[in-house]
Amino acid sequence: MIPITLKPVSESIDTEKNIVDYFNSFNIFSSDEIDDITRSAKPITLRKNDYLVKTGQVCNHVAFLTKGMLRSFYHSSEEEEITYCFTLAGELINAYSSFITQEKTKESIQALTESELLIISREEITRLERSSYNWLSFSKLMAEQQYLRLEKRVFMLQKEKAEKRYESLMKNNPEYLQYIPLNYLASYLGITQRHLSRIRREFTVF
Repeated sequence: MIPITLKPVSESIDTEKNIVDYFNSFNIFSSDEIDDITRSAKPITLRKNDYLVKTGQVCNHVAFLTKGMLRSFYHSSEEEEITYCFTLAGELINAYSSFITQEKTKESIQALTESELLIISREEITRLERSSYNWLSFSKLMAEQQYLRLEKRVFMLQKEKAEKRYESLMKNNPEYLQYIPLNYLASYLGITQRHLSRIRREFTVF
């Protein structure tokens, strides 16, 4: 049995402080550079089930989530929704391949709860990269993190049994188990909803 501590996703974080803390955590930016990015960010609110970006659109922004939870998914050849990523407050999110190539995205990003975000346009990101080498370093780091995140997910789906994947979520992302509908959670774990229900019965969570 794994003890878990749940983190509410409905509470807003201190918006300005936390986006500053986020960029400070990389230890590459000056205070002026961080002030520049915070001034460039525009607040938006998504209602539950609203989309940040939908399949067929071109992604022209990066978002910093300050409240709520987002789901990233795509459709299989059988038009089945495949959920592959969840985003919590304090994280950056966008449709990365579309943002880079400026081609129509094959994924959608949807709010699972009412969500608040700070939006930074692609034009602003390009301006920042031209203004400082530090922003180029940051963009490279983001690309590396995207790759590592994808690799970790592929290894999880191919190497670990479903029970081990679920146990890992209990330990590392317990808020997923409270706030995410079972059909999305099952898709993320690469199993059917019936299989997930069977696994859940095998674990006792207090």
